[in-house]
Amino acid sequence: MNEECLICKAPLEYIETDELMECELCHKKQSSKTRCVKGHFVCDECHTSGMDEIISICFNSSSKNPIDIMEKMMSMPSCHMHGPEHHTMVGSALLTAYKNAGGDIDLKNALYEMQKRGKQVPGGACGFWGACGAGVSTGMYISIALKATPLAKEAWGLSNQMTAKALDAIGKNGGPRCCKRDSYLAIIEAVKFTKKHLNINMDIDNIVCSRSHMNNQCLQEQCLFHKKAKKKVAFICVHNSCRSQIAEALGKHLASDVFDAFSAGTETKPQINQDAVRIMKELYGIDMEQTQYSKRITDIPNPDIAISMGCNVGCPFIGRAFDDNWELEDPTGKSDEEFKIIIKKIEEKILMLKASINLL
Repeated sequence: MNEECLICKAPLEYIETDELMECELCHKKQSSKTRCVKGHFVCDECHTSGMDEIISICFNSSSKNPIDIMEKMMSMPSCHMHGPEHHTMVGSALLTAYKNAGGDIDLKNALYEMQKRGKQVPGGACGFWGACGAGVSTGMYISIALKATPLAKEAWGLSNQMTAKALDAIGKNGGPRCCKRDSYLAIIEAVKFTKKHLNINMDIDNIVCSRSHMNNQCLQEQCLFHKKAKKKVAFICVHNSCRSQIAEALGKHLASDVFDAFSAGTETKPQINQDAVRIMKELYGIDMEQTQYSKRITDIPNPDIAISMGCNVGCPFIGRAFDDNWELEDPTGKSDEEFKIIIKKIEEKILMLKASINLL
């Protein structure tokens, strides 16, 4: 169980009705529905202490990517896995990226206004109000950028539309709450909204969460941003000396970002086929003998995907059915041209395999 309470690290609990609670840090009393299972309560003001660092991060950033700016804030000691600090951080990251991308705002005043407004959204608003503070923060961002007021026309409408877009994305994703996931979702919607309505293009990259181990309620693989383990793919032939070694090398060369490549056989050879070694160096600059050697099936991890290189020399038994049979001729003892034809076929099949795994 990961730490949640700032006092004793115990898990938090959320009660149905407000109770008058005394903050363990500042000793102020206020009504709240949130405390740890041991009864400790920390007020939102104390929970967000140290957040002045947000201003420094934003002033010193030239990034047009609000996720990059947000990640720096999330790494601050004052930023916890969950908490109302995110209600300020989301809007601050967006205002900064907006300014850096060409938006016409006074960043200093905008950030101070964002802090003032963000701190007014209490922790737990996502569950108790039905309005996640990260989503509301995107509406504040638009409101501040456009100087909206209750009497404004277009700016008022855009601010509320922005909040609605962010809350819709967060709500459709479902609970339980995760302040990191909900912040990412809100920022993605804000980047799209800003491009469409304000004609400002902020940057955004593929988001991979690095904090799932800190979240007791992490959705794991069901989360859009969870770091997914790469598939283990094994290329199998009888001697693990030629075709399967080529496939392992090309798998590592062309698809290491999608799967981990291994090769093995039911028998072994003293060395990898020397024609294969020579031609792979010629074609790709890969020296297979640097990291590869002939090995048995029991010498590699259990694969998620097992591929037979071809049964023309007799299919090896690996204790389970193959997921695919590439039916490739063994080029051993043949000309360089025939070797290159087989290598090119293996390259094509590696790229097709990579594409199919990406769709899973």
